[in-house]
Amino acid sequence: MTDRLLAMLAAGKDNLLLRYSLGKAYAEQGNHEAATEHLRAALAFDPQYSVAWKWLGKARLGLDDRAGARAAWEQGLAAAQARGDAQVVKELGVFLKRLDREAEGQG
Repeated sequence: MTDRLLAMLAAGKDNLLLRYSLGKAYAEQGNHEAATEHLRAALAFDPQYSVAWKWLGKARLGLDDRAGARAAWEQGLAAAQARGDAQVVKELGVFLKRLDREAEGQG
């Protein structure tokens, strides 16, 4: 799947959905560096695209960057609240609480 998406990108079809799709696909494959790159590019098209923030947080967490994950999820939460995206608000709230519990366990 990523090969097809990369071919579209190489052909000059750079847009929000393409970058989001690449970022999500790479995150699901465990390639968190590439996921981060493409999700940040997606967010450059629309910083209020809350689901891209969700996946960016997952990618940062995959890189063991808990602060980066928290920052992404907090920005995503604000974007989701602004857009009325209740499902993403709920998911990001759970992710943030999980980070808080992990931090408490380490303290």
